[in-house]
Amino acid sequence: MGAKAGSVLGNLIGSAATSVTGQRPDSPLSTKALTTTILNHVRLGRLAKAVSILFSSAVPFPFSVYAHLFRICASNKAIVEARKLESHLVTFTPNPPVFLLNRAIESYGKCNCLEDARELFDEMPTRDGGSWNAMITAYSRNGRAEDALGLFSKMNAEGLFASEVTFASVLGSCGDVLELWLSRQVHGLVLKYGFVGNVILESSLVDVYGKCGMMSDARTMFDGIESPNDVSWNVIVRRYLEAGDGNEAVNVEEDEVVSSTLISMYAKCGDLESARRIFYLPCSKNLISYTCMVSAYALSGRMTEARELFDEMPERTVISWNVMLAGYTRFFEWDKALDFVILMRKRTKDIDHVTLGLILNMCAAIPDLELGKQVHGYAYRHGFYSNLFVGNALLDMYGKCGNLIRARIWFYEMSHLRDKVSWNALLTSYARHGLSEEAMVIFWKMLGETKPSKFTFGTLLAACANIFALALGKQIHAFMIRNGYDIDIVISGALVDMYSKCRCIVYAMKVFNKADSKDVILFNSMILGCSHNGMGGKAVELFETMEKEGIKPDHVTFQAVLRACISDGRVELGRQYFELISNRYCLMPQLEHYDSMIELYGQRFVNDHGPHQFREPCKHPRNLNDWCFPFYSEALEFVHNLDTIRFCRKQLLRYERTESLLCFLNGCVHKGAKSCCWLGADEKLFLYIFKMQRRQE
Repeated sequence: MGAKAGSVLGNLIGSAATSVTGQRPDSPLSTKALTTTILNHVRLGRLAKAVSILFSSAVPFPFSVYAHLFRICASNKAIVEARKLESHLVTFTPNPPVFLLNRAIESYGKCNCLEDARELFDEMPTRDGGSWNAMITAYSRNGRAEDALGLFSKMNAEGLFASEVTFASVLGSCGDVLELWLSRQVHGLVLKYGFVGNVILESSLVDVYGKCGMMSDARTMFDGIESPNDVSWNVIVRRYLEAGDGNEAVNVEEDEVVSSTLISMYAKCGDLESARRIFYLPCSKNLISYTCMVSAYALSGRMTEARELFDEMPERTVISWNVMLAGYTRFFEWDKALDFVILMRKRTKDIDHVTLGLILNMCAAIPDLELGKQVHGYAYRHGFYSNLFVGNALLDMYGKCGNLIRARIWFYEMSHLRDKVSWNALLTSYARHGLSEEAMVIFWKMLGETKPSKFTFGTLLAACANIFALALGKQIHAFMIRNGYDIDIVISGALVDMYSKCRCIVYAMKVFNKADSKDVILFNSMILGCSHNGMGGKAVELFETMEKEGIKPDHVTFQAVLRACISDGRVELGRQYFELISNRYCLMPQLEHYDSMIELYGQRFVNDHGPHQFREPCKHPRNLNDWCFPFYSEALEFVHNLDTIRFCRKQLLRYERTESLLCFLNGCVHKGAKSCCWLGADEKLFLYIFKMQRRQE
């Protein structure tokens, strides 16, 4: 909103506050305490809460607080909070400083609210060059090039001084609308105001001349840059490529470092096509560019093309080998990674700490303890023993391979090196193998040496959930709050899971409701918690909320909501959810979903659906293993439909599920003559012999 509307709203709030309290709480102590509270909320990422406290306080705050909050609102694109800040500023500060109003315009511009920015700009009683700069930049950033250029012309007519930022925005707008004539005028102003040597403005001039098709002027401007940076090189090469002059793009500077830097830059931005165009230009192929291009393919997951290019390399360094190996490990291609390590040992002896770290990561993932021990020995013999990166990789490898004794020994041996990564690796290893109590002991020792990270707390909360340690979980939660840790969406999920498994569902709901943002994992944790704590109705309600918020459920979501239907006996609703899996969300039902449906139908006496419902999964017998078939015999405790019984028996015989067939036959015998009337003499004899053998054993 503009200053006028904000002032009216602020006056209403101020009047209400005055009428209730009788006086404004404008004491220095009150302001200082509120400022501290607001800054603490900002530090914890609670911008909305911080601005709400400021907005509800009928007292002016230090200008530095407004400036800090405006900057955060701009970076987070928090338009509501930015409007509240402006309203409070103009209400409780009769003559707000111009620089703060400029910050408000910048915030509105970054929040894509140009109407608010222009309204505030027009209502400002006094404006300086920063006000014009902020408004022009806002127009330029939001694609309103003509408005930006019109405002710049008006600013220039009034004789106001433009900054480097203003000129950069104006040149960007000139490039957008291909305004060559105005670009030359701006170029003259840049020279007039003494901005010669500013690499940002000079690169902007190269860009705008190139966009307008004046490549000779662009090249002249580029050659005049004393120290071109990566952006400068990127601009001139891109403009030559767009103009179809690839040879000239290379001849700009025949420097392998420059071409390799451009390839690397394009690769990191995901623009592989531009990277390829530079690489395949004449005179571009060299050791560095080859390595950069292999890295580009590997980073994007195109490992086949990366390997083909790697095999073409006329020469290789340890960096080239590491890039290729990192690509395999990054995308979990462990077999190819192992083959590549064997090839590497045959072809080269150049191995550094990065290579050892990648190999140890592979050993941890496979897992291969013996190979990991060999790497450990190699590191000791070749002087990598004291390298922290290798040391942490060894610790992680021993933990993931299940050798906790060796992991603990190695942890103590690296006492003079270890950091919080080392502690996290050891703690996670114990928690992963179900030794939650030992993991908690390690945590208390960790506090005496280093400060834990939020990843540490995620592991600890999972450990508390595994041993149902509610008191310890609460202590960890309180520790995070007291020490100002950010309770992000990952930690919120861990807290919800811990409280749910510890049967403290009320606390889980509080954490869930306070989460600033929610994703499918957090919803899954909460729905599963409600399902396992006998709150099936609440689980269904959460699922519906999830759908309304546009969050797409996954397999775990449907598993959780089907468990809720089982706990509440809601057969029809469960059937509807089961159909949603494939009909609406195009997911393939998993064994867990069929398991839930078998249990749901079996326990609730719905005999007619048994054979019909489960003929479809039996088309894929190897996917329905013995894990699922025992539930047929469990369901027979409630089923008296002979068609269902015959169907189950036929499927078990057809796919040679011997153990499941025995359980099934045994369950039928215990049901009496009605259930056994279809059994043949061979089947009865088979069952009798099986029982006699079990008795003798």
